[in-house]
Amino acid sequence: MLELANWGCSNINLVTPTHLVPAIMAAIELSKKQGLGLPIVYNTGGYDSVETLKLLVGFIDIYMPDIKYSDSVVAQELSSAADYPEVSRAAVKEMHQQVGDLQMEKGLAVSGLLVRHLVLP
Repeated sequence: MLELANWGCSNINLVTPTHLVPAIMAAIELSKKQGLGLPIVYNTGGYDSVETLKLLVGFIDIYMPDIKYSDSVVAQELSSAADYPEVSRAAVKEMHQQVGDLQMEKGLAVSGLLVRHLVLP
């Protein structure tokens, strides 16, 4: 992470990170102790448990979930996840509770929640 900061990156973007949460928490903690000042982005498909997200309080600056479905029938048909709308809504509420509205500085996101709505076939 520190090397990315030295290269001039504007954030640390963790893509599909849910299965690595314990390791990510350790890496963020170590990097911040060593001077990392970049925002940490949790870039996810939105199908995250509130329990897992609560572990991340204080570690994540920007949550960026992709929201795929608001209809459980479609979610079941396309992803075999009828509970996707319910799970993703609860996840987004928890994310917003942790980081609040999106905050920008000099055209870059520095903290908050950025929800991406995907248009699927």
